[in-house]
Amino acid sequence: MSGRRTVEAHDADSGEIGGTLIGAAAAMPRPAPQGTRFRAATTADAAFFAALYASTRAEELALSGWPDTLQEAFLAQQAMAQQAHYVQHYNDAEWWVLEQDGQPVGRLILARWPGQHRIVDIALVPQARGDGLGSAILAGVIAEAEAVGKAVSIHVEKANPAMRLYRRLGFATVEDKGVYDLMMRLAAGTATVDAADGRVAIS
Repeated sequence: MSGRRTVEAHDADSGEIGGTLIGAAAAMPRPAPQGTRFRAATTADAAFFAALYASTRAEELALSGWPDTLQEAFLAQQAMAQQAHYVQHYNDAEWWVLEQDGQPVGRLILARWPGQHRIVDIALVPQARGDGLGSAILAGVIAEAEAVGKAVSIHVEKANPAMRLYRRLGFATVEDKGVYDLMMRLAAGTATVDAADGRVAIS
């Protein structure tokens, strides 16, 4: 089926969410930051993904004053909506779980397109944030893309504090998407940006 890939034997078994293969393995993101490993995601990771999403929004939602039960229900619904969006719009993306000491601590959803690597999502659990792990993952994706002359792109919320990190790593805004900016880091001397849709053409 279009957009599906098989998982190699040394990776975790493949699973399906919403009818689309997740955790495909054309090539595992390498290298994983020291002390961690990537593995292909499976349907067994659904609860972790929901909790991970909630951890990225819980502080923001706490300001709503809603009862805890309503907040939890809303976050669960939003996590499912996010996943459905990714499956619909990035059905060729690879879903990876980052593990540390055998426990899941993050997620990377990566689409390897002809002219660029699109980071669909990158997220870490609270206890794994702030110690350079996210920067190391980004550096690995950038290095892989640069090695084959590709750009790296990602949608970032304008109010996201990580915006500073992306700019420090050489990303620039190429399109204003309202709440989000489409940011891109070009491989020097190898790519140009189509301002109309943010796609990259190799020169």
